[in-house]
Amino acid sequence: MLDYDMLGSPNYARFIYDGNGDEQGFAGPNGSGVIEQVFKDFWDGQGLAYETIPFDGRSDYDAFTVAGIPAGGIFAGAEVEKEPYQVALYGGTAGVAFDQCYHQLCDDLTNVNNKGLSEHSDAAIHAILTFAQTTSSVNGTDKGSSTSTKAWDWKGNHQVR
Repeated sequence: MLDYDMLGSPNYARFIYDGNGDEQGFAGPNGSGVIEQVFKDFWDGQGLAYETIPFDGRSDYDAFTVAGIPAGGIFAGAEVEKEPYQVALYGGTAGVAFDQCYHQLCDDLTNVNNKGLSEHSDAAIHAILTFAQTTSSVNGTDKGSSTSTKAWDWKGNHQVR
């Protein structure tokens, strides 16, 4: 499952969900680290800084990870304030939320950082193309793999193996 959340935040950063848990202490299901690495490799190749963030249950990936389906994604930031060290990495303004309009009435098309949206969109497209060309690296757990599904008969009914 690829999660693309808040990709054009006005005071953006480049965050990647820590799929293997080696930096934030909580791993997603088996295969999530592969998703994380695809984003890291892409932004490394672009010479762009990024940080990892934990799977904290705040986004659409949560139900997938609970079900054992590999997940990962990128995030530009929300209501948390940007730290001074992050200004050196991404630009923007320290002490101001990544997105002051997060879940507010002012969250509209005038509240988008086009440069950040472009950087995040490029990474998203890269990951989609990468995973569209293979399933071997993302099947992950039995719950998320084709081996855990039941065969279908021609009428759409499950058959027991």
